[in-house]
Amino acid sequence: MLARLRRALAAVCAASLLAPAAPPLRAQNNLPALGDAATEDFGVATERQIGEQIMREIRRDAAYLDDPLLLEYVQGIFAPLVAESRREGHVTPDIDSRFAWEAFLVRDRSVNAFALPGGYVGVHLGLIAVTATRDELASVLAHELSHITQRHIARGISNSKRQSMLGLAALLIGMIAASRSNSADAANAVIAGSQAGMIQGQLNFSRDMEREADRIGFQLLAGAGFSPAGMAAMFEKLDQAARLNDNGGYPYLRSHPLTSERIGEARARLGTTPPRPAPGPDGASYEHALAQARARVLMDTRVDALRRWQSLDLARTDVTAAQKLGDAYSSALASVLLREPARADGALARVQSLLADSGRPEARAARWVAMLRAQALLARGDAAGAGAALAPLASDTSRPVQLMHADVALGASAGNEAALRRSAEELQTRVAVQPGDATAWATLGRLWARLNEPLRALRAEGESVYALGDLRGAIDRLRAGQRAARPGNASDFIEVSVIDARLRDIQAQLRALMAEQEQQR
Repeated sequence: MLARLRRALAAVCAASLLAPAAPPLRAQNNLPALGDAATEDFGVATERQIGEQIMREIRRDAAYLDDPLLLEYVQGIFAPLVAESRREGHVTPDIDSRFAWEAFLVRDRSVNAFALPGGYVGVHLGLIAVTATRDELASVLAHELSHITQRHIARGISNSKRQSMLGLAALLIGMIAASRSNSADAANAVIAGSQAGMIQGQLNFSRDMEREADRIGFQLLAGAGFSPAGMAAMFEKLDQAARLNDNGGYPYLRSHPLTSERIGEARARLGTTPPRPAPGPDGASYEHALAQARARVLMDTRVDALRRWQSLDLARTDVTAAQKLGDAYSSALASVLLREPARADGALARVQSLLADSGRPEARAARWVAMLRAQALLARGDAAGAGAALAPLASDTSRPVQLMHADVALGASAGNEAALRRSAEELQTRVAVQPGDATAWATLGRLWARLNEPLRALRAEGESVYALGDLRGAIDRLRAGQRAARPGNASDFIEVSVIDARLRDIQAQLRALMAEQEQQR
C-alpha cells in the first residue's frame, strides 16, 4: 500500500511541476510569502504543513518501519549531509527551524528513495539492500536532500503558476485516499488525469532540477566526508538495471530518469576531487555489509523469502570478507525470525569467526553482532542471556541499545523491578528530548504498566499514537488516563495535570486539522 502511495505522491509532485497554467484559487491570496519569486506561491509553512499531512498517513501504514539499528545507520549518513548543507548555505534560516530533516524507512523490496515536502526523506529497504557501500547510499540521500534544500517542489509550483496551498493539499489527500482504498485503478486514474497536460518546456525545467540535485548532492558528498565516487557508482548500477528487464523493482529510475548526460557528468566530476583510499576490511565496509544484510531480510519477512536468506549459511567462496559477513548475518537474522534457534546459533558463530579472522574486529560491526545475539536470545525467552550479550555495550546510551535493554527487562521474569525502572527512566529522559519517538513512547508505556504505574503507562501510550499521527487515538488514551486517576493520590494529581494539559493541546490540534480539511473540500 505504501509503495502505491509513494508512487502516487511522486506522480502528484511531478504533475504539479509539469501541469499547464490555470487560474489560481481564491484562497491563494492568503498564502504566506517569503519574498522569493520562486516560492511566493508555496511558502515554507505551507510546505511543512503538507509534509506533515502526508507523514501522518505514512506513519500509520504497516510498511512504515522503525528498526532502531537500521534507522540509526541511515540517520548517521543523513545527518552529516544535512550539516554540510547548512555549512554550505543551502539550508537557509527560514527553512532550517521549520523543516523536519527526518529520514525514515519503508519496508519495501523496490529500489527507491523519495523526498517529501517539509524535509522528509523516505528510504526503501530495497535501496539499502542493493548498495555496495555507504557512499552509494549517501549519494542517493544527498540527491534527495538537495531536492529539499533547493525547494524544487515549491519552485516547480511557482513555475507552473497553478497550484494553491489548498489545491495541492486536496490533490495529495485525494491520492492518499485512493492509495489506502486498496484500489490501484483508482490511484492510477488520478495519476493519469494529473499528468494529462504536460508540456515540453516545463519538462525541461524538471530535468534541470535533477541536474541541480546531482551537482549539489555531489558537493555534499565530498564535504561531508563520503567518497564522491559513490554517486557515479550508484548511477552506473541504476543504469545497468535500466538496461535489464525492470519489472517494477526500480521505481527510482522512473521518478529520477537517468540520461547518458547525467551519468557522464557524475563520472567527470570525479576528476575534480582528490582520490580517497578505499576502506579497509575492518572499516565502514563491514558495518555497511551488516546494514545491507539486515535490510534485505527485513524488507520481505514471508517464510519463503526468509528461507532464501537463511540458506546463505552455506558459505559462498567467490565474495569478499565483508560480503561473507553479511551473508552469515542474513542467515542468522532469518533463522531468528523463523524461530529456529539452533540454526541461528550456527550462523552467529560464523559471524563471530569472520570478525575474529579480520584480525582487528571493527567496533561498530561488533556492536551489530552483539545486538543480534541479544535479539536471538530474547526470541527464545532467555532474557538473562540477552542481558549478558549486551554487557559489552554497557556504556552505550544510543537509542537501539536503550530500547533493547528495555525489551530485555520486559522479557525477564518477576523480581527485576530495578532493571525495569532503570530502563523507564532512561526512556523518559529520551522522550523528553525527542517527543516524536513513537517506539520509545510505546516501550515506555509497557515499562510503566509492568511497574504498576497505570497513569504513566496510559499517557505514554497516548503519546506513542500521537507521534504516529493518530490524534483521536491519543485523545482516547489520555481520557482513559483521566478516568484511571485515584482521588486524593498526590502522585496521580501531578500526572493527571500533565495529561490534562496534553489533552487540551491535542484536542486543539484536532479541531484545527478538521477545520483545515473542511476548507479543502
